[in-house]
Amino acid sequence: MTTSSEKMSLEALVAAFQKCPVPNISDNLERAVGVRGLRPFYTGPRMAGVARTVRTAPGDNVYIYKSFEEVQPGEILVIDGEGYKDRALIGEIMANIARSKGAGGVVLDGAIRDVEALKESDFPVFARAVSHLGPYKNGPGKLNVPVSIGGLVISPGDIVVGDADGIVAFSPDIAEDLLAATLKQQEKEAEILASIANGTYTGASYSK
Repeated sequence: MTTSSEKMSLEALVAAFQKCPVPNISDNLERAVGVRGLRPFYTGPRMAGVARTVRTAPGDNVYIYKSFEEVQPGEILVIDGEGYKDRALIGEIMANIARSKGAGGVVLDGAIRDVEALKESDFPVFARAVSHLGPYKNGPGKLNVPVSIGGLVISPGDIVVGDADGIVAFSPDIAEDLLAATLKQQEKEAEILASIANGTYTGASYSK
């Protein structure tokens, strides 16, 4: 437990949020902050890490390749493909390259392919759509700039958490307070579930 004068490291914050369900985090972001329209294509644990951002031209993945040379261990590649659904920007090979470079996962506002292989993997991949058509490799694009992903602006260095319910992202500046509120809610929900299981639940309304 930290005191008021102690600050959790970024690594400790990421590790703590990896244990928190996305809906609980979302509730404590006023139920208003989150990525819309993306879903997971993997089988594995909750994703959590710091954003390494990429902006691409629709249907083009050359800047994703460029990001592989910069990504640091555990970082989440957050890729703004402008929601383009007609050409896949990532498939089995690129997901494996990202993994080999140490990425902690991929969040893509765009399309993927090789879905069966990705779903059998425990490497986190979130995307908007599926297309068998491959990408262009001409650019333009940008690295390490704010990007728009499913209606949410994500900046380089933001904490990103994703699970079967979706994705949230937020600044490290609010992370400690958000974590405390999220853990408090989880404790309350555990008490409610226990009361339901043991027959003592009164039916009283529950609100955060």
